Order: sequence, then C-alpha cells, then structure tokens
Amino acid sequence: MAPIDRHATDRAADHTTRHAAEPHRAEPRAAEHPTADRRTATLALAHALTAAERGLAVIPLSRTKLPALRSPHHDDARHHAAPGRHASPEHHAAPGHDDARHHASPGHRDAPRHGDAPQQSPPCRGECGRMGHGVYDASTDPHRIRELFDAAPWASGYGIACGLPPYHLIGIDLDTKSGVDAPAELRELALRHLFTIPETVVVSTPSGGRHIWLAGPPDTVVPNSAGRLAPGIDIRGAGGYLVGPGSRTEHGVYSAVPGTAHLPPAACPPALLRLLVPASRRRPRPAHAGAPADPQQGQGLVQFVLAAHEGQRNTRLFWAACRAYENGFGEALTAPLTDAAVRVGLTAREAASTIASAARLTGHG
Repeated sequence: MAPIDRHATDRAADHTTRHAAEPHRAEPRAAEHPTADRRTATLALAHALTAAERGLAVIPLSRTKLPALRSPHHDDARHHAAPGRHASPEHHAAPGHDDARHHASPGHRDAPRHGDAPQQSPPCRGECGRMGHGVYDASTDPHRIRELFDAAPWASGYGIACGLPPYHLIGIDLDTKSGVDAPAELRELALRHLFTIPETVVVSTPSGGRHIWLAGPPDTVVPNSAGRLAPGIDIRGAGGYLVGPGSRTEHGVYSAVPGTAHLPPAACPPALLRLLVPASRRRPRPAHAGAPADPQQGQGLVQFVLAAHEGQRNTRLFWAACRAYENGFGEALTAPLTDAAVRVGLTAREAASTIASAARLTGHG
C-alpha cells in the first residue's frame, strides 16, 4: 500500500469535522458500536481513500474487523420472525477464527418457520440501494467511500474487497497462532508444487501473521477457504475481504511490511492458482480390475521416484503421482509409489500427504 498522502489525511479530517455533529439515521446505539476517536476514524478514512486511488474497492470496518455498518434488513428479519420466536441474528461474515471471519456474507438468514409464517426473501446483496451489505458495499468512488465512513463514525479500519478488477485480489492469510507455522507450510507447498511467491504487498497482522496479496486472472473465481490449502493458511477470494494496512483493531494495527507498500499485487503463480481453484473431478480412464492400463508406464513412474536424491524426493513423488492420476491409474499406483518414496527416505506419512496433494490438484482428491 502506498504511503498515506498528508493532503488526503487533511481532507478527511476536514470532512470528519464538518459532519461529526450531523446524526445519521443508520447510526446504531453507542452500546452496540463504541465510537472510535476522531483521529483513528480520520486515519482509517485517509488510508481507505489512498487504497481506492490504486483501484482497490473498500468498506469501513469496526475494531472487530467486521463491516462497520449494520444491515438495513436487520429489523426486517425481526419483523418476519415467527410469533414467539426470534429471527436468526444477521451476520456479515462466516464463522471462523481470526481473519477467517472475513468471508463477508451479508444479508439475513432465513427466519424460522412456524405455521403459515411468510417465507424470507432471498438475501439482498445491495440491490436495495441502502448501505450495510458488507463487502457488496465496496467502492473505489471517493464520494461513496466518504458516505460510508460518514455513516459509520466508529469505523477504525477498512476492508479491501477481493476478486474485483483491476487486480482480482487474492489474499494468502498466514496464521501463526495455535502452534501452527503457516509460513513453513507455505514454503513446503512451494517446494512441492514448484512455485515461488513473487515480490508483492505483504501486510503484517497484530497477531504476528502475514497477508500476502496476489493478483488473479479475470476469468478465474478463487473461492474463500480456511485451512483447506494447508494448516494455518486461509484464502481470501471472491466475496471476501482483507483488512487494509493502517487499520486499527482490538488487538493492534495492520501495517505493510517495509519495502512492500509501494508494490502492486503480483500475479499469482499458475501452480499456486491451480491449488486455489481445484480442477473439476475427472472420470479416470477405464482400468482392468483396478490395475494400471499400462503397467510399464506405471513402473517408469515408480523408477522415477526411486532415482530421487535428497531434496528431490517430494518433488519427484508429487510429479509421478500427478502423472498417474492424469492417466487414470493413480489409485492403483498409490501403494507402489508410497513404497518407492519410503525406500528413498520419506516417511509413509509424508508420502501419503504428497500423493493426496497430487490427487486434489488433478481433481481426484
């Protein structure tokens, strides 16, 4: 993220001062959203405007890292709840831990049915034109951004919507809590799948984690996930958002890692992109009694693994397993490949994990 423009900060402060006393009909009770101090709110707006200048669509966030504006349909959900029952509370994010909650899913859940109670209408994603739809409010228009922050003076940060042009942002969220070493997991993935993370924007989180920003292709939808790629690695894709650098939360401030703020989001390596968007399951080629269609070909893959030296074992095993699955005899060759991997120094568990990764990548996992 580019350094904050002092003039943008001054403009934001002037705007905040002029409008601070004007009530907004969408403002919730103070007990629900403690108001951020004016300097924090001003800096959050200034950072958001700077991000928008780079083409990144933003929304205001509260100190809990959730969208700052409550849904305009909150009262509607209560109104349509069945007699004697309470409507399910509205949510802006899917459940999860830490930043895993940032799969913004605005709208309202279906109200419980009771007798002839009316059925809830489909979730609104901003079609009503009002504010409070989470990531669907995200904008690069300075006027609209000021409106959003003016409606949420308690905002202390901002979220950056993923999956939108021009960058089609993908966020790689590396967690360091719960004894998980997510950076090590990512290095292992990179070694196994033969890719490197290019120089790009990296944001440090208050908990010591990292957000790596990558640009995706416009014709590919990267889904959100938590821990699917590897333990401690969450993915922010279409419909999700990243906490922007400069945001202040209950636990501290998000900040760009020195030397990366000025960089544009780098293109996601193709090998990593394939892991983020698993191929559709393919029907394996017909095999006779579960045996490889070409025993000699299968034996060649086993020999390829047996010839691996230290430092090549995982890579060779992964490559051989991918070729086996692509040719329709991955399952039949699992045991021989595992035995070969163990003979060259991998543990059975390591071999099983590598073969499972190959199965997922080729659509068979």
